Amino acid sequence: MSSGVEITRPEGAIPLAQKYSGLSEEEVKKRIIAYNPPADSRFPNQNQTKNCFQNYVDFQRCVRLRGEDYKPCQFFERNYKFLCPTGWIEKWDEQLENNTFPVKL
Repeated sequence: MSSGVEITRPEGAIPLAQKYSGLSEEEVKKRIIAYNPPADSRFPNQNQTKNCFQNYVDFQRCVRLRGEDYKPCQFFERNYKFLCPTGWIEKWDEQLENNTFPVKL
């Protein structure tokens, strides 16, 4: 029985079942519910695109300067992973690998 309603996802979105496959129900709940980035007065508007991008850049700079084991870098990582669509992150990661990322890190 079909309701005639088609569900569409934004470009680059990954279904939750695929994104969290292999994790326990507890772990999935922790990852989905546990974190909201704090308000950032530099980005007061509803559109958080610039906030997303800035946190991605800050994370990459932090990791390059301090290394992946430096815990404070995780703050930026959690923020950009919460704010940015998965497709954007994948594109930026690819640009970093190809040395075509538009920001000097």
